[in-house]
Amino acid sequence: MKYDNEMTLQIASKSQNEAFARVAVAAFVSQLNPTVSEIADIKTAVSEAVTNAIIHGYDQKEDIVEVFCGYCGDIVYIEVRDNGRGIEDIMQARQPLYTSKPEMERSGMGFTVMETFMDELNVESQLGIGTKVRMTKKIKCDSDL
Repeated sequence: MKYDNEMTLQIASKSQNEAFARVAVAAFVSQLNPTVSEIADIKTAVSEAVTNAIIHGYDQKEDIVEVFCGYCGDIVYIEVRDNGRGIEDIMQARQPLYTSKPEMERSGMGFTVMETFMDELNVESQLGIGTKVRMTKKIKCDSDL
């Protein structure tokens, strides 16, 4: 796909970098003049996806998480990718309250949160290869309000 504008961010899989990824994507998307609510939704979804990559994909081991953001017209496309362990059962992982790390007291709501705040969510994963989380959100134009 040809985007009107795009960016790619590579961060070390450290928990403190989650906030940076969230703010970087929000700053990039701000070019479209989104509402405060739309920015909050995007930041929350990015936060969940990056946290999942760090906690579940790499199991707290340091590697790289790649965050892509692009837009075409008023549609924002976000992809968070890791080269970690992968997800054994994507359907199960997407169930509310499911967590593969109960010992860490995780809520198991990451994918549910992403689905709630974004218009589309697609998850691809291969064991031992990694996971891609793709999300889209339509930004409302002033005339749409």
